[in-house]
Amino acid sequence: MAQLDLKIEGATVVDGTGAAGSRTDVGVRDDRIVAIGDLSREHAGRSLNASGKVLAPGFIDMHSHSDWRLWENRRAESKIRQGVTTEVVGNCGFSPAPVSPEHLDDLRGFALHVPQGMDFSWRSFGDYLDTFDKGGLALNVAHLVGHGTLRIAAMGFARRAPTAGELEKMRALLASAMDEGAFGMSTGLIYAPGAWADTAEIVEVARAAARLRGFYATHMRGEGATLLQAVTEAITVGREADMPVQISHLKAAGRPNWGKVAEALALIDAARAEKLDVLADAYPYTASSTSLRTLLPDWALEGGVDAMLGRLQDGDGRAQVREALTGTGEPPGAPGTRGESMAMRVGWDNIMIVGTTARRDAEGRRLGEIAKARKVDPEDALFELLLDERGRVGVILFQMNEDDLRRALAHPAVMVGSDGSALSPTGPTAGTKPHPRSYGTFPRVLGEYAREQRTITLPQAIHKMTGLPARRLGLRDRGAIKVGARADLVVFDARRVRDVATYDDPHRYPAGIEQVVVNGRFVIKDGEHTGSLPGRVLRHL
Repeated sequence: MAQLDLKIEGATVVDGTGAAGSRTDVGVRDDRIVAIGDLSREHAGRSLNASGKVLAPGFIDMHSHSDWRLWENRRAESKIRQGVTTEVVGNCGFSPAPVSPEHLDDLRGFALHVPQGMDFSWRSFGDYLDTFDKGGLALNVAHLVGHGTLRIAAMGFARRAPTAGELEKMRALLASAMDEGAFGMSTGLIYAPGAWADTAEIVEVARAAARLRGFYATHMRGEGATLLQAVTEAITVGREADMPVQISHLKAAGRPNWGKVAEALALIDAARAEKLDVLADAYPYTASSTSLRTLLPDWALEGGVDAMLGRLQDGDGRAQVREALTGTGEPPGAPGTRGESMAMRVGWDNIMIVGTTARRDAEGRRLGEIAKARKVDPEDALFELLLDERGRVGVILFQMNEDDLRRALAHPAVMVGSDGSALSPTGPTAGTKPHPRSYGTFPRVLGEYAREQRTITLPQAIHKMTGLPARRLGLRDRGAIKVGARADLVVFDARRVRDVATYDDPHRYPAGIEQVVVNGRFVIKDGEHTGSLPGRVLRHL
């Protein structure tokens, strides 16, 4: 055998298939695994003794929003230090491409964060991927196309059904994006403008991705009182568009809805019994995170973010939004209907403000607390924050149940996705208090739910982070330790791996992740970042 570039010796290899681990050696040449077995007599440019440690495939974050943050943080510290070697971005209906010149300001304005250098000079999805790929990356990235982005490109923030021409434009843009390397289409059906699309529109657009073997990832239309209807809708899209379905961050939000995860999983099981390809992902926390403006009724975003801010400054508009928040009002143009108010479901004291720039006094505080301190109603505190921050402020919502979480993680059709971003304790994000999932998701599954609670076994946990998401993405050469696979690898100490980040102190790296290899090169070596950027933009074939 020709000399190896890297030999990892003596580790317990858990290969990503769900099978139990075994002690063996793994050899790497260039960016591939070329040998597995007793390699004690083989020469290598670099050898690593991993006795007593676990060697697993690099983790695949099935649901991430790092496409925005990676522009300014190519080192991807908070993710790579978890052992994540591939991220799936473009989730929840929002991606940075494609772009139409006439609606560019709508797209840019909707983003919670536009990093320096992200100039939206591209138009096609392929041009975007080429531009994104130029700066180097610490990890691999697979991109989805956001249905909300397609809708903005075709019709801006119009709150109506698309015309035949607009629908065809969305389909054509998606088909082109699939040809250029996208893995599928995502929706964010609690967010404008996706919330204004009916099921028939989603099916028609999604078919453009189905024809090229893409999948449908959805932040569903409801995660609380309407959870089961939303799961049914997601399955309907998959059935009618004839494509795989990925249900994003499965949860039952709000105390009155706790326990519904079991019913949601039963719907997924029934669909799978029909031979429909339906999978889901979940993160190991009982708090979610989103934009503060998501608490507003979706009609408040008609016309875009600037129009929303105008409504909050206008007396009549503000009163109408207030009525919707308190559950006493009706959507404009839809008399006799009332939607569930997320703010009322969660409760003002369970809403933590994060990601502020102008209102630093609000960072890390609960909305109810802020309202009391300012001697205003919680609704006015919310409006003032949105106005002060120009609509760009996040929240953490404490609204889920631990039993539901464990039930989701244990289900064989559920994989792991952080719903976080690639952050760093230094730079633009350092002064904020993001959700700890951006730093702790994968070690938390390994430490808390596999080792401590034994909700799942270690091989099952690793399968949910590697082989299962690789299958969803159609990545035959990642997500497993086998000869011929790409050398995306993580070495960790199963006895001490754990998350360290908290809600009050989120910028903390996990313990126990010792080595991370991406495409055959060390990015984390002996627990420290090497500065290497061997990651790639992955393109769907």
